[in-house]
Amino acid sequence: MSTATSEVAVVLNTSTEPMAGGANSSSPSSSAEYQGLFSPPLLAVVTTTSVLLFAFGVLGNSMTIAVFSRTHEMRTTTYLYLSSMAVSDLLIFSCMPFDLYRLWRYRPWLFGDFLCRCFQYVSESCTYATILHITALSVERYLAICFPLWAKVAITRRRVRALILGLWALALGSAGPVISIVSVQVEKREPVCKVTDEARKSGRLEIITWMSTAYFFLPVFCLAVLYGLIGRRLWLRRTEAVVPCMVQHEKAHRQTVRMLVAVVVAFVVCWLPFHVGRLIFAWHVTKRSQFVHDLSQYLNLTSFVLFYLSSAINPLLYNFMSRKYRAAARRPRG
Repeated sequence: MSTATSEVAVVLNTSTEPMAGGANSSSPSSSAEYQGLFSPPLLAVVTTTSVLLFAFGVLGNSMTIAVFSRTHEMRTTTYLYLSSMAVSDLLIFSCMPFDLYRLWRYRPWLFGDFLCRCFQYVSESCTYATILHITALSVERYLAICFPLWAKVAITRRRVRALILGLWALALGSAGPVISIVSVQVEKREPVCKVTDEARKSGRLEIITWMSTAYFFLPVFCLAVLYGLIGRRLWLRRTEAVVPCMVQHEKAHRQTVRMLVAVVVAFVVCWLPFHVGRLIFAWHVTKRSQFVHDLSQYLNLTSFVLFYLSSAINPLLYNFMSRKYRAAARRPRG
């Protein structure tokens, strides 16, 4: 998914035409119209928060990639996934300037048709990539903990690298249709980057919306099952790990699992408001309630910030929950 402020910032929430002036008005033509719903001070707070997240996220994810690449003991399959996720997060932050521009000024769109399609495609594909990486990494942890002998032979760095390339290919392919449903169109004699009317009428927008929803809820269900099984296995092993080396091994497993659970929880918390807001707006379409519409738009504005928070928070979680990461980050280069 893209960022989450309906037509102002999100591709897949574009069924939510922003109605700044009331339930029957159309898309806002300027920041002044859009501020009929969101006041300039509120937009200023959102913008300031987003800029801080940009600075923290770019610095944190860049440091994560550097730490993982220069530290030999962190060149494990787990950290291959996390490094790739950091690349995805950096690409997501490259889209923020365009999102902030549209947050304040819905039109005119000044950056041409290529960037209109490209920045939304990048945001969408990186979101899919993050979801797929989290799911694949969780499956790997499940296999490593529940079937350790098989996993030790089957899960190699070479195979994980190939799998990561496959995950990126799947994400890029899944997001491909986004390019065909958005373009620069003329609205009130000004260029606007938005979903095309043809995409709405043909049903392509609805199909992509359902696919995006499935990309969130199906992995979340799988993750809940996987970590339930992992937790059960680790609990049963507590009485079995009597050999000192086994005790240390189990502690390492638990620390990794705790860190990954924190990453998963942060991801779900950051993305759930978007899906709730979209469901609320879908209900509004049939009820035509101004209150429900405004509620969905405030959820969307919240999701705007949470979207970038989800891309900035992982390095902080690694630092808090992984002693190995903290030690590697403090270690001087060379």
